[in-house]
Amino acid sequence: MSLERRPASSTSACSRARFERARFSLTLACAAFVLAATLSGFRASAQTSTNEKTESIRGTVVNRATHAPIPRALVTSSDQRLAALTDSEGRFEFTVPQTSSAEGQASIVNLSSFFFARKPGFLAENTPRVASSFTAGTEITLTLVPEALIVGKVTLPNSEPPDSIFLELFRRQVQDGRAHWFPAGGTQSRSDGEFRFADLQAGTYKVLTRELLDRDPLTFDPQGQMYGYPPVYGQNVPDFSSAGTIQVSAGMTSVVNLSVARKPYYRVHIPVANGMADGGLNINVNVAGHQGPGFSLGYNNREQAIEGMLPDGSYTVEVFRYGSGPGTGSGTLPITVHGAALRSTPLTLVPNASIRVDVNEQFTSTDNSGSITFNLGQRSVKLKGPRRYLNVILEPAEDATQRGGESLRNPTGPGDETLVIENTFPGKYWVRVTTTRGYAASVRSGNVDLQREPLVIAAGGSPAPIEITLRDDTAEISGTVEGITAPSNPTGTTAEGVSTVRLTAPAYVYFVPLADSAGQFTEAWVSPDGTFSSPAMAPGVYRVLAFDRPQSDLEYRNPGPMQAYEAKGPVARVAGGQKEHVRLQLISSNE
Repeated sequence: MSLERRPASSTSACSRARFERARFSLTLACAAFVLAATLSGFRASAQTSTNEKTESIRGTVVNRATHAPIPRALVTSSDQRLAALTDSEGRFEFTVPQTSSAEGQASIVNLSSFFFARKPGFLAENTPRVASSFTAGTEITLTLVPEALIVGKVTLPNSEPPDSIFLELFRRQVQDGRAHWFPAGGTQSRSDGEFRFADLQAGTYKVLTRELLDRDPLTFDPQGQMYGYPPVYGQNVPDFSSAGTIQVSAGMTSVVNLSVARKPYYRVHIPVANGMADGGLNINVNVAGHQGPGFSLGYNNREQAIEGMLPDGSYTVEVFRYGSGPGTGSGTLPITVHGAALRSTPLTLVPNASIRVDVNEQFTSTDNSGSITFNLGQRSVKLKGPRRYLNVILEPAEDATQRGGESLRNPTGPGDETLVIENTFPGKYWVRVTTTRGYAASVRSGNVDLQREPLVIAAGGSPAPIEITLRDDTAEISGTVEGITAPSNPTGTTAEGVSTVRLTAPAYVYFVPLADSAGQFTEAWVSPDGTFSSPAMAPGVYRVLAFDRPQSDLEYRNPGPMQAYEAKGPVARVAGGQKEHVRLQLISSNE
């Protein structure tokens, strides 16, 4: 793979606004474009019809990466009543509409809007920036993030492009403090082999080609040897795990060239001993020992067999069937293709695991949460016990797994208080416990501490129940973030009659438990005056960090990346029922 960088064009073709899948709970649900000011209840100054005053809203749209003004950007209000294009200096202006009464007095204009900016080649800023106040003539600023691009060319060893081939992009994203690879889009190469991934956020990516059978009408012989192009990953390696990563920043273009090779393909037939003719299977094909996307096989309902074509190599075929009843389960079969068609021994699906969850409540306070109603089809079921406040989720621990996670099943009817996770596929899982009452002091399965180690489920196995101990002797950490300039008017009404409200925090605080601590990751929102207070949290030892923007990619469960913050925030130790006060220095996103 050859890799180089060049500035991205700001006039690239119009791109779609995209969002990240995982967003912290403190990030407000904002629209796809950066938010700069909130106006409601604008009251025009009372004027006679002969002395009417025109009020304007002015501002500038700038590039967040370079701070340069952006010309020809479209600025609109959320109610679609105002719209304008920026001029050559990135400036825009709205004239606030006014109406006059029969007596010639200016009446109230009902304007309640967010302001949005957009332009092809730019993304929405993830964090809303809202002006703390607005007066007539005050300048507001909207920022747009330039898109990143990954472009390149797919060629054969003789430098000739193959037929149009499909490429996939994966992005490294953090979920619950751990990084995983998630699909980030796909594209088809052009006839000359060139491809382009646009509208990308800054981050770490991997790119691969999907396999393609060669059906050139000039050479294709349906009775003869089949040929195709196996998947190729970044740096032209044969599996996803060893593929090179591509680091892109805002406004930059990375170039990735891939070379595919034409190889013989052979038919594969894997009977499923207990397959069903009326249902499909989910099938993953991994290069032996390496999970990840690339190869594929299908399921033939009539033959009740897994079929397709693969080139020479060793593979692991993973088979899953969701649901319940006969034929539900999973299976794994290693196969080797070597110069001929493969008809393997039958694969048998084994039932997936069901895991019971036992809860030990060690609460000292009275439960005042009342009853909660759950809709089960046409019936309403009142939830009792831990079902009202507890959820348990199994998240795959493998870095590039193509399986999803599982959680507690719904109650089957009135009186069902059983906590169980059903139909769990074999593999390794992190156990995540969320509760609205107290905290999980202990999560174990047999001798395994599930707060520090993954739960391993073997094929056909029945793991020990997950035992959760809940306590409510919570702690609290409060403090002040230095370096924040408090707004003069965070909420209120200006002299011109403009009601304002600040929708974003000036800083965001994260409480990261140290490696050997019993604490649990917690977040807090900083007030405009720089003060903060954590929600009720588990006792433990925490490093407390304050950032000027939400940190959606903070790998707080990975000691390696967290070493960079050892000098950025103090360590606080809190026991049950204890309150601790700390002073923090604001960490800039540019650091």
